[in-house]
Amino acid sequence: MSIFALQSHAGGFLDEDLVHFNKKFDDWCIQFSNYEDAMQIVKTLENPRNIDIVEITPLTYPKYFFKDLQGTIYATRQIEDNIVCVVEPNIGANFRIAICNLKTRNVHLTKTSYKTIPSIENAFANFVENSLH
Repeated sequence: MSIFALQSHAGGFLDEDLVHFNKKFDDWCIQFSNYEDAMQIVKTLENPRNIDIVEITPLTYPKYFFKDLQGTIYATRQIEDNIVCVVEPNIGANFRIAICNLKTRNVHLTKTSYKTIPSIENAFANFVENSLH
């Protein structure tokens, strides 16, 4: 499950108007279901050498695939049919681990919260498959 987007070398994703670049990938950015379709559009643009075709997956950009996932995401990994993320739900809030199910698109935050990045890094690194059930 992936989509393709057009990204400027300077950063930002090409918007639907094919002129402006959004800092974050969102619903207004042009997207393609395959590389070939993206390449066809790149060839029609004014400076095609300044644009990369990037593949966006749930692992690389979970917020796009999981609309209920809120906050800043610091790390992701896949365990079975889930994307597990380190999340800061709001600025200044304690960190949490989010479990995003690829099949149902549901997002679940674990009950435990962590005050610092080092404390959640250990929990995230040792997060195991049986924690998902």
